[in-house]
Amino acid sequence: MESLFAHAAPYVGYVYPNETDIPWGELIVVYPYITGLVAGAFIVSSFYHVFGMRQFRPIARFALLTALCFLLFAPTPLLFHLGRPERAFNAVITPHWTSAMAAFGYVAGFYLVILVLEVWFAFRPDIVAKSKTTEGPLRLLYRGLTLGSDDVSPAALAYDQKWARTLAIIGIPSAAALHGYVGFIFGSLKAREWWSSDLMPIIFLLSAIVSGVALLVVLYVVVWKVRRMEVEDDCLRGLAKVMWAFLTVVLVVEALEYVEMFYRAREGIDTIMQLIKGPLWSGLLIQALGSAAAFTVLTALIALRTQGRNLVVWLTLSAVSLLIAVLAMRWNVVIGGEELSKTMKGLLTFRVSFLGREGVLTSLLLLAGPLVALWILSRLLPPWEEGRFEPAIAGLQSTARR
Repeated sequence: MESLFAHAAPYVGYVYPNETDIPWGELIVVYPYITGLVAGAFIVSSFYHVFGMRQFRPIARFALLTALCFLLFAPTPLLFHLGRPERAFNAVITPHWTSAMAAFGYVAGFYLVILVLEVWFAFRPDIVAKSKTTEGPLRLLYRGLTLGSDDVSPAALAYDQKWARTLAIIGIPSAAALHGYVGFIFGSLKAREWWSSDLMPIIFLLSAIVSGVALLVVLYVVVWKVRRMEVEDDCLRGLAKVMWAFLTVVLVVEALEYVEMFYRAREGIDTIMQLIKGPLWSGLLIQALGSAAAFTVLTALIALRTQGRNLVVWLTLSAVSLLIAVLAMRWNVVIGGEELSKTMKGLLTFRVSFLGREGVLTSLLLLAGPLVALWILSRLLPPWEEGRFEPAIAGLQSTARR
């Protein structure tokens, strides 16, 4: 009950007494945002591992680790939201197949297994080399991560690459299902006109890819600059084209959704107009301006074939703008749908809470969690050191031959 009273909202118009509390707050906004970052990061890694796009090689393994770290934290907003988080496992143990939420545990669990296996196959040569060259407690850790497989012969490495590619192929529809499911949850709720749309799963999925690619752009530039490594223009241009392509489709589909909503002009459309002009106008403005600015800059970067420092600076700014715009979109969907009463004749106003279990501070900490996990995992399995251990692997291969 604490979370309900924390978001108690004033209202105008005709609203039932049981609608004056808004149960879903900031944490439920963060939840689809994090899962979207997972899908986008994984798609970028698949461009290299599945489709062989060489321009994404510098960031392919880093994208894999990014997807894994954010997936590990994807359920945490839901668990924080629940008063008894240990009961969340009941949905998996005793599933109810008429509930879409019950399927999330299986979708996320299956995708997690696929992602962990792909990371293991992609990094196994490095793990084997580190188990031979590292001293101290970490050596025991790397030995455990080898799972008893220290064969680094050319045939074994080819086998690893084959399985990594196969898992990436399986992972693409799995990633799409993971985030398309989130859009399905909202789109299937007919009681709220703001959510009830067949286009909702598509919008969530495409905007997820946009935000995930934008996150990789920011991380790629920041991490590589901090480590004093060269940022490759080909990789950045490839990421810019991916963002531009998916952003174009997102903008068109979102426009179609609004046109369809107003064209149908179902009962309560006047209240929806009041929602857009009233409590939701600032969030929609941030979403629109951020998307439009990023689209304009990306179009100019691609058309002018920008290189060097200008490409790095403007593409990073566009990526940050898209990250903010997609977060605003998640806010507009989740909070906007709850600010519209089920009677379609009244509006509520959401009150932001900064402290507490469901506050902004908790949401920011949950968003920072995957970044901390990525920092730790990147130190154990450095994704930018591909090829560094080739001499050690060659030595292991010659030792095995002898």
